[in-house]
Amino acid sequence: MGLILYLDTFLIPFSLFLTFGYHAYLWQSFKQKPSSTKFGVEKLRRKAWFGDIKQGDDKKGMLAVQSLRNTLMTTILTASMAILVNLSLAALTNNTYNASRHFNSDVFGSQSARIYPLKYGSASLFLLVSFLCSSMALGYLIDANFLINASCDEFSSSPVYTQTIFERGFALALIGNRVLCISFPLLLWMFGPLPVAVSSAALVWALYGLDFAVAGKFNAN
Repeated sequence: MGLILYLDTFLIPFSLFLTFGYHAYLWQSFKQKPSSTKFGVEKLRRKAWFGDIKQGDDKKGMLAVQSLRNTLMTTILTASMAILVNLSLAALTNNTYNASRHFNSDVFGSQSARIYPLKYGSASLFLLVSFLCSSMALGYLIDANFLINASCDEFSSSPVYTQTIFERGFALALIGNRVLCISFPLLLWMFGPLPVAVSSAALVWALYGLDFAVAGKFNAN
C-alpha cells in the first residue's frame, strides 16, 4: 500500500512539473532571447515575411494563402485528433471498472474508485483545452488570411491589427499542439504512474531537441 501511494503521489506531480517546468523555461528563453528558440526564429521570419506580403502584390497575396494553408491543415489535424481521442477516452471510461481487475498489480498504482475519475478526467481536460485552442487558432488564421488579401481595399484594417490576428493564430495553434502532446503521457496513467513519468521525460527530451536545436543552427549560420 505504501508503494502504491508513493508512486501516485510522487511520479504524477513530478511528471507534470517536468513538462510544465520545461515550457516555462522555453517561454523564458523566448522572451529573453527569441533567436535562441525555434519559435522565436520563426516569429522573426514571419514578421519579415508579413512585411513583404503587405506591399499589395497579388502574387504575394496568393503565396500567403498557400503558405497559411499548411498551418491550417496542421491545426485542423490537431483539433481532430484531440476530439477523437477524447471521444474514445469517454467510451473507454464506460468499461473501466469491468477491466480494472486486469490492472491489480502495484506497478499500475492505486486502483481505488476515487483515482479513476482523476486519471481519465485530467486527460480529457487537456484534450478539450487542445481542441479549444486549435479551434480558436483556425478562426484567427482564417481571419488573417482574409485580411491579408483585403489589404489593398479602402475598407481594409491596419497592418498592425492584421499582424496581431496573424500572430494570435500561430500562438493558439502552438498551444493546442503542445497541450495535445502533454495529454498523451496522461493517457498512459491507466497503466500506472511509471509510464507517465517515463513518457514525460521522453517528451521533454524530444521537444528540447526540436525547440533549441533548430535555433542553434540558425545562430551558427
